[in-house]
Amino acid sequence: MNKQALNKNKHKSDINLLNPEDIIRIEALSSYSKLYLTNARPIVMSKVLHWFEDRLPNQLFARVHRSHLVNRLFAKEIIGTQNKTLILNNGECISMSRRLRKSLVL
Repeated sequence: MNKQALNKNKHKSDINLLNPEDIIRIEALSSYSKLYLTNARPIVMSKVLHWFEDRLPNQLFARVHRSHLVNRLFAKEIIGTQNKTLILNNGECISMSRRLRKSLVL
């Protein structure tokens, strides 16, 4: 898959090339987003979650909550009957919204 050029901030010298398969999940933090990666510490970027949702492949990423975009490759299981929770391969738990649950099918 093609690597995506992601600006960490306004300086052109701070461009990171990330392989989408290396992104575990992206969490919204107001006007910022926190990218959790497989091989590095999390990166905080001044981009809203919708910006990533438009640029990353839909077949690889699913919006499961208004604050989370998840890489489908790292989704392990969905638990719960009323309130669904997504369990990732690394053990992290993410609440799923009722409206966005259907975007991720395991």
